[in-house]
Amino acid sequence: MADLNISKRKAGDTVILDLTGDVVFGESNTTLRSAIRSQIREGHPKLSLNMQGVEYLDSSGIGELISALTAVNREEGGQLRILNPTDRIMQLFAISKLTEIFDIDYEAG
Repeated sequence: MADLNISKRKAGDTVILDLTGDVVFGESNTTLRSAIRSQIREGHPKLSLNMQGVEYLDSSGIGELISALTAVNREEGGQLRILNPTDRIMQLFAISKLTEIFDIDYEAG
């Protein structure tokens, strides 16, 4: 399993967190939770998670994404989008019906 690395960039009023590695039980979930909560505390409730570099997502990772969605939605003007999921991750989202609760999009370029 690969560690989760997160880099940050801005696009207008949205912060994009570029994820690389695995979103699984343990340290990677803590890393993701910390990054998202930090952006909310800093007054950035519009977030996009670029999952193009995510190799694996387990059930605790799914739970963390749902928790993040709940936290962001509590904020005024909050929004959480999933960007560029791999085919494997998209299949997991479809099977678990996460496509019904997450705004999923693909960046051009």
